[in-house]
Amino acid sequence: MSLFKARDWWSTVLGEKEEFDQGCLCLADVDNTGNGQDKVIVGSFMGYLRIFNPHPVKTGDGAQAEDLLLEVHLRDPILQVEVGKFVSGTEMLHLAVLHSRKLCVYSVSGSLGNVEHGTQYQIKLMYEHNLQRTACNMTYGSFGGVKGRDLICIQSMDGMLMVFEQESYAFGRFLPGSLLPGPLAYSSRTDSFITVSSCRQVESYKYQVLAFATDADKRQETEQQKLGSGKRLVVDWTLNIGEQALDICIVSFNQSASSVFVLGERNFFCLKDNGQIRFMKKLDCSPSCFLPYCSVSEGTINTLIGNHSNMLHVYQDVTLKWATQLPHIPVAVRVGCLHDLKGVIVTLSDDGHLQCSYLGTDPSLFQAPKVESRELNYDELDIELKELQKIIKDVNKSQGVWPMTEREDDLKVSAMVSPNFDSVSQSTDVEVGADLVPSVTVKVTLQNRVTLQKIRLSVYVQPPLVLTCDQFTFEFMGIPRVSQCKFRLPLKLICLPGQPSKTASHKLTIDTNKSPVSLLSLFPGFANQSEDDQVNVMGFRFLGGSRVTLLASKTSQRYRIQSEQFEDLWLITNELIIRLQEYFEKQGIKDFACSFSGSMPLQEYFELIDHHFELRINGEKLEELLSERAVQFRAIQRRLLTRFKDKTPAPLQHLDTLLDGTYKQVIALADAVEENQDNLFQSFTRLKSATHLVILLIGLWQKLSADQIAILEAAFLPLQQDTQELWEETVDAAISHLLKTCLSKSSKEQANLSSQLSIPKDTSRLKKHITLLCDRLAKGGRLCLSTDAAAPQTMVMPGGCATIPESDLEERSVEQDSTDLFTNHKHLIVESPMPEVSPLQGVSE
Repeated sequence: MSLFKARDWWSTVLGEKEEFDQGCLCLADVDNTGNGQDKVIVGSFMGYLRIFNPHPVKTGDGAQAEDLLLEVHLRDPILQVEVGKFVSGTEMLHLAVLHSRKLCVYSVSGSLGNVEHGTQYQIKLMYEHNLQRTACNMTYGSFGGVKGRDLICIQSMDGMLMVFEQESYAFGRFLPGSLLPGPLAYSSRTDSFITVSSCRQVESYKYQVLAFATDADKRQETEQQKLGSGKRLVVDWTLNIGEQALDICIVSFNQSASSVFVLGERNFFCLKDNGQIRFMKKLDCSPSCFLPYCSVSEGTINTLIGNHSNMLHVYQDVTLKWATQLPHIPVAVRVGCLHDLKGVIVTLSDDGHLQCSYLGTDPSLFQAPKVESRELNYDELDIELKELQKIIKDVNKSQGVWPMTEREDDLKVSAMVSPNFDSVSQSTDVEVGADLVPSVTVKVTLQNRVTLQKIRLSVYVQPPLVLTCDQFTFEFMGIPRVSQCKFRLPLKLICLPGQPSKTASHKLTIDTNKSPVSLLSLFPGFANQSEDDQVNVMGFRFLGGSRVTLLASKTSQRYRIQSEQFEDLWLITNELIIRLQEYFEKQGIKDFACSFSGSMPLQEYFELIDHHFELRINGEKLEELLSERAVQFRAIQRRLLTRFKDKTPAPLQHLDTLLDGTYKQVIALADAVEENQDNLFQSFTRLKSATHLVILLIGLWQKLSADQIAILEAAFLPLQQDTQELWEETVDAAISHLLKTCLSKSSKEQANLSSQLSIPKDTSRLKKHITLLCDRLAKGGRLCLSTDAAAPQTMVMPGGCATIPESDLEERSVEQDSTDLFTNHKHLIVESPMPEVSPLQGVSE
């Protein structure tokens, strides 16, 4: 098989804004020259009839003026053109033109001109039939076995077959059960008309049965017919193909048998005379036209099939022999002999692109010039390669983790958050429980120094925050650039003032190097009017009901955050640190720093990971079970359909009861899958909040730089979109990469870096790697992404610390040793007491 383009032999474009279909193209010696040269006859829906005789000077030439033999406007739309022996008393070929309400038969002739303008062609109307019904298509042939002449059969839009014996009307018959007309063809060997009904089945009607059936002037049975006089129209044979047909073609390349070819919307069928399937072929692309044209070997037939992918395929029975590219989608294809060139393929598109082409290739006359051979100096190449590697290494070291940005960008994006909430909330969900959901307006400003291309502004917020519009497009012309802008939304958007709580299950203590600041000055909008005397205690309540309490020590430089839910600690902790930094910056103090000296709350974090992973596994099981029940449901449906189609009624054997039960199971499983997806989304949101908290605490604990925190965020939060798929395996792969590169001690750990992700059996490996990551950071490990990150590095070890393990056996021992280091954070208040904090006397729960 070859995917060469069709070689353009001659082509032209017909008219302007004209439309064509599969019946608008015909090839025949319509002017009866007798030299075996075909002419190209084309009719359009605009009523133009054109006859071409292509004879290009060289291959690929366009149409010349002398190529167009005749062009005439017939006023009415042309549905189909055919050439045959349509005039009585002669066996000359004539042209039949089908209009929607008229059938016209013309003679085409040429006469020599008196000057050197060549032969002049004209058409002469031989006869015409005015139709009482709107025509759809037609076919012709020697109906009833007549010799030396062709009869015409026209199918109307309401399913009536009208037979014309040349100049006279013979009879008309309605096809039984006809709803919409289909393609129509005549088989001379069986003397039958073959069509595809709206029931999507191929039907064959004998001409003799049509001729002797009841007249079509009355569609309903008359009393005389009921008494037995006359015959009903009975189908000869039928075949259900299960799809609508685009075209039918009947060919016979030998006297022993003929074949009926049917082109469906998805399949290609070849039938015997009696309706049995010889073969069928499922097509890869949607077909547009076809033509069985020859038999090159005994028992096989070659067929051209055009499709909507601008391709023309050549099949020998069901085997694809050739595929060629066309410049348009063909709606009609013919093969003929033009200008002594046999086998020319003529294609016509729906917008009038007419092309004559052939298959094959043209030889290329280009010859590549000889290249002077020279010997390579491998020593010089080695030196140059080392210099380039050194330059790349130096550039990576100087740039750091993230690429440097230009001082003046072509596009600057800035955002300003309104200080007040909208007077009318724009939220789709106005209430969450008993709380009203507020909304705030963000003004985004775009500033550009040069004209830019089509600008698309995308806005992203983390759940549970939502946007009224997340995509904006601005039409400009220029150079494409990408710019980002981050902004903070007011805390009151999702958090309200609440009552502080004395006790809580989860507590964190943040140390600072400066005197404590009044919480009223840090959170001026969250002061509780009833507790003005306690400026070191503040309560927060999230929309939905969760509560967080913030306490500031009166004497020490500590702050405590506590809540019943571990993941709820992150937002208030992060907001506290940001507001403290902004407060001291306004005071002109630059050496302010926060730290965390407690134990890492890995146990609570691991519980959230386990819950999220459990929901993922449960979702896969539910989807697998739903798929099984769906397969079972379709199998029962097929069994029931077979029983209902059976001519001899049989008991259902409780299949209807089984179908109803399976249906209820499918609905219940679908509801369970949807509920599990909602739970999984909520679990993933909580896991993301806990992950942000763990990253924040690790950064405070080890005093990591901004670049190192960015590496942690890329490892723990690799997915930008809110999807919970592949989180465990992605994070595990990222942490394993850090452990085997920048946090490794020897070259042993740098081997076997796997790039394939697969869902794990459990979360034990991920939890082990997270614990090992914290342990190596505690022992002086450094996070980096430079080119030498994979090289073994000497870590600064605190006094008395053990070496970092280099094998699985050492990792197991680390898990045991780390139990004391990363204890349950629920007991943090016992290990790091804060006696300076007021005991919250009189605070309601």
